[in-house]
Amino acid sequence: MRMGVIDVGSNTVHLLAVDAHWGAHPLPASSYKMALRLSEHTTDDGGISDEGCQTLVSFVQECTVKAEDWGVETLRGFATSAIREAPNGDHVLAEVAARTGVTLQVLPGEDESRLTFLAARRWCGWSSGRLMLVDVGGGSLELAAGVDEDPDVALSLPLGAGRLTRERLPGDPPSSEQIRSVRKDIRAEIARVVRDLTKVGVPDRYVGTSKTIRSLARMCGAAPSQEGPYVARSLRRDDLHALVPELAGRTAAQRCALPGVSADRSRQVLAGALVVEAVMDLVGIEDLVVCPWALREGVILAELDLIPAP
Repeated sequence: MRMGVIDVGSNTVHLLAVDAHWGAHPLPASSYKMALRLSEHTTDDGGISDEGCQTLVSFVQECTVKAEDWGVETLRGFATSAIREAPNGDHVLAEVAARTGVTLQVLPGEDESRLTFLAARRWCGWSSGRLMLVDVGGGSLELAAGVDEDPDVALSLPLGAGRLTRERLPGDPPSSEQIRSVRKDIRAEIARVVRDLTKVGVPDRYVGTSKTIRSLARMCGAAPSQEGPYVARSLRRDDLHALVPELAGRTAAQRCALPGVSADRSRQVLAGALVVEAVMDLVGIEDLVVCPWALREGVILAELDLIPAP
């Protein structure tokens, strides 16, 4: 059957349609997305603004029309930290459901981490051994580790690239004092959970997902997306160390000249680099393998697992 998933993230709202069959991997059929930046459409108390809510409703309505046009049989939606943490998140969910017929499931941070780990495990395969996952979103950082499809440990930290940029790095470019302060706090927060990750065993492979990590790898010499998902890509720690000062010294407009940096994410790529660099330094990761599957694919795979064998 053809399945559709609406992913309401902190940066982007994305509809992905896949052709799904029991025992087969999901094949992407169509994609439709909007850079809504829901986390920036907020009121003084941190809630989603009326404008943000209405824009989300309108786009989800567009997604339902697209899904019908594409022949989608099953459509589900989920939301992450932007709505999960908003004081009026329930109101936004109710508005979307009432006006579009789509019920958005709010994923807890730990579930977000577990589902992304599932996607990475399926992509990398059992021969990869014990995995550790690093996923940097707009609102949160997900970390997970384990040897099975369900990780032994799954964590979510409020260290998303968009959140840190909005709250801690307002300059363009930020000052050296701002960068030093946020770098210190990022490392302190990650250091608190390093033991939780490492005590379950030494990983055989470190895997990174998300647009942020793909962009960082591209800036450090990885193959462009046009070469397809099966080209091996990775992000080396030494290369990232050299990249961070370059990003810090550029304005958002100047970062767009670098390979893999879109205008939509040019402001927050520095914060993302600081987070990934901190994880790699504190855990001791020399090479982070880039995985093209992430949370959306994890949601789809979990749904496919519920389909009975023919």
